[in-house]
Amino acid sequence: MFPRSSGILLHLSCLPGPYGIGSMGAEARTFVDFLHRSGQSFWQLLPLV
Repeated sequence: MFPRSSGILLHLSCLPGPYGIGSMGAEARTFVDFLHRSGQSFWQLLPLV
């Protein structure tokens, strides 16, 4: 049996960024660090196109 885990479903465009939407740059890294500190295991992305 697998241990329990949790995560979040969040589209990249929901992240803050210099052009009004997020990217896979520094904003995403900051968000992943936040997820790690919060004890989350997964970040599910919606399709990018």
